[in-house]
Amino acid sequence: MSEPRDTHSKAIGYILWIFGFTGSHRFYFGRPLTGTLWLFTGGLLLIGWLVDAFLIPSMARSADRRFTAGPVDYSVTWILLTFLGFLGVHRFYMGKWPTGLLYLISGGLLGLGIIYDFWTLNAQVSDLNQRRLTEGTA
Repeated sequence: MSEPRDTHSKAIGYILWIFGFTGSHRFYFGRPLTGTLWLFTGGLLLIGWLVDAFLIPSMARSADRRFTAGPVDYSVTWILLTFLGFLGVHRFYMGKWPTGLLYLISGGLLGLGIIYDFWTLNAQVSDLNQRRLTEGTA
């Protein structure tokens, strides 16, 4: 059995961990429930944030097993969402032009679309990669 391809970078995880009291690294690794909990509790009063410094390698391995690698890069998509989400740049990168334009003119649907994407971005990228890989073999 082959080893899963690296979909989520530990380095990006640690960069996001610096802002970990916001839960950003947990969202990146596909853990939206605890990401939200970290966001509203300051990383569980910074204790959970400190513990996560040791958990990032296992979170990366878990994400590598859960999500499909392919032409759409998770790290690039997450960086675009995190810093330019209100402009829809991450949606343009994924080839979702209509919603990218909608985000561009509405500020990420007034922020609600960005919240939705923080919760679902890994699944969106995984679905796109799966579809593109399937189309490539058909």
